[in-house]
Amino acid sequence: VQLVESGGGSVQAGGSLRLSCAASDTTRGTPCMAWFRQAPGTEREAVAYITPRSGYSEYAASVKGRFTISQDNAKNTLFLQMDNLKPEDTAVYYCAAVIHGNLCGWDSDWYNAWGQGTQVTVSS
Repeated sequence: VQLVESGGGSVQAGGSLRLSCAASDTTRGTPCMAWFRQAPGTEREAVAYITPRSGYSEYAASVKGRFTISQDNAKNTLFLQMDNLKPEDTAVYYCAAVIHGNLCGWDSDWYNAWGQGTQVTVSS
């Protein structure tokens, strides 16, 4: 499965962006998909993940209540709606999927497929 992100850009604090991740193949059977982000000089961190089969999702404390992860199984697309953006949300955002294995959660080592990343910049 190949993943391609889009929707990044520059916004002012308080603004919104919607990221999309298009998969080259069906993700309906994938146990887990997630959004990660990495700011300069920091480690990659998980933002949110979802189990495509059930739609169950979890969020990092730093984004809970502001970000929403969702999916369109018919179009093999994962989304991340980001509202009330803050300067500390500035990072490259990556889409990831568990293709081999059945784990789902925060550990980036569980994810086998990654997109190329899309830049999100939030100015104060």
